[in-house]
Amino acid sequence: MIRKGFKMKLYPGMEKEYEKRHNELWPEMQQMIHEHGGHNYSIYLDPETLVLYGYIEIEDEELWAKSADTEINRKWWDFMADIMETNPDNSPVAVDLHPVFHLD
Repeated sequence: MIRKGFKMKLYPGMEKEYEKRHNELWPEMQQMIHEHGGHNYSIYLDPETLVLYGYIEIEDEELWAKSADTEINRKWWDFMADIMETNPDNSPVAVDLHPVFHLD
């Protein structure tokens, strides 16, 4: 497995809505994540900065990259665009984090 960490950012006041939407994650979105090799996915919020820290384990970088072009993923991006920083295509502004330590 390949471990990936990244950060994104919420708009002020959207903390509860972000959590609600993820607690109600569409089954089709869950299925797409798994079909594209995503496992053990977590997102954490720093309430002081509204920065979201994501962690996911993927099977293959190329397979995972293809998930961005799925219809369900594009629909999810559109659904989330009103509560977080996004790029012009509604993908979240995400910055990969450099791993500095891991312990099994």
